[in-house]
Amino acid sequence: MVCLFFSVTELLKEEIILVADNYYANKKVIKPLIKKGLHLVSRLRNNAVAFYQAEQSLKKPVGRKKMYGRKVELVSFFRETHLFSSVCSPVYGEKNLIISYYCIDLLWRPVGQLIRFVLVNHPVRGKIVLMTTMLDLDPLKVISIYGYRFKIEVAFKQAVRTLGTYAYHFWMKAMSPLKRVSGNQHLHKTSKDYRRLVKRKIRAYHCYVQIGCIAQGLLLHLSINFGTLVWSSFRSWLRTMKKNLPPSEMVVSYALRSSLPEFLLGSKIDHPLEKFIADNADPDLMPDWKVHAA
Repeated sequence: MVCLFFSVTELLKEEIILVADNYYANKKVIKPLIKKGLHLVSRLRNNAVAFYQAEQSLKKPVGRKKMYGRKVELVSFFRETHLFSSVCSPVYGEKNLIISYYCIDLLWRPVGQLIRFVLVNHPVRGKIVLMTTMLDLDPLKVISIYGYRFKIEVAFKQAVRTLGTYAYHFWMKAMSPLKRVSGNQHLHKTSKDYRRLVKRKIRAYHCYVQIGCIAQGLLLHLSINFGTLVWSSFRSWLRTMKKNLPPSEMVVSYALRSSLPEFLLGSKIDHPLEKFIADNADPDLMPDWKVHAA
């Protein structure tokens, strides 16, 4: 994952912060990020501990200087309520919600350097411990950035379940049959044509994912700019239908699917896409098309 993140940052040439859950808050992820001049915003488990910086003695120490001072459990700060400041929640979608937070820079042993910890007391989500490697990042900004992680995960969920963006599976006839645990294929030992076909297959993966991302972007465009029209074309049922909010990608896709037969039959424009859909549409997937066609 870190290698993939590096490849993205090299293309964008901008300062980027990696937002991840507590699984990635470890030495193997943070050290390479810091080496590249990048930063992480993540959540920590409630049993995480940190250290104050050691007080330096006036006497010349023997050997290496002491680095770590008093050990402290991060959740213990929640008992010192006088340290916390109350503000309106900076997280998107949370209006008129008051949270309290406390920010402190302490040494974290897994990486051996100062880390900024932001402790949040949320009235709904409870006690949360956030961390960032960027020591000058505003605590409210840390809370706001981490709030987007859920939004990003929902976007991936919509991409998988609604569009099948990552449901690619391309196989080549020329590929050698392999066992599941066969390991490396050693492509450098294969022929030039075989390597070319493998590269072609990998390119097909990338194109498939990119097309899925473009399609998701179009669904979001319709959701944000044509929300009222989408809701009026949505002919299904939802347990919690909030028409005052932009519809999800799933709702937009259902609205498009239900209005497609009507569009095709009512359109007078001889368009290649219209002809392709009309010739290849599955009536079982579009009941309205079956009714109009009859």
